[in-house]
Amino acid sequence: MIAMFMGEYHQKIDEKGRLTIPAKLRNELGDNFIVTRGLDGCLFIYQKETWTQIINSYQTLPNVKEARNFMRFFLSGATNLDFDKQGRINISQPLIKYADLNKDTIIIGVGDRLEIWNKERWENLLKENEENFSEMADQLFSQKLN
Repeated sequence: MIAMFMGEYHQKIDEKGRLTIPAKLRNELGDNFIVTRGLDGCLFIYQKETWTQIINSYQTLPNVKEARNFMRFFLSGATNLDFDKQGRINISQPLIKYADLNKDTIIIGVGDRLEIWNKERWENLLKENEENFSEMADQLFSQKLN
């Protein structure tokens, strides 16, 4: 069953790249899942079932340079993970570097995935977009609302 992730969770990542995932999210993720480079400088976490659907849809992309480069970026960072006994995941150094993760991290639920953010980067994104939130909603949903 595909989960509907939501919420914001403030967590710490240790010097070994271990990050505790809140119990509620662990239950929804299942025992085995995928972590990869996300968009906008964060990491994406997908349930296995969702990941399979994404890969199947990517198989239909045309064999053009943009699609190949996107696939390289997205798939080369993908890691199959599970939880340790303390409910932590171990994030690889290349992914930590990509997302600029340091001690303070934010995990957010975004529908079919979780995102892991550097706390400062997340707060800046919120600040930059809070004034435009209503305009974004109008542009994205105006036809559906009418």
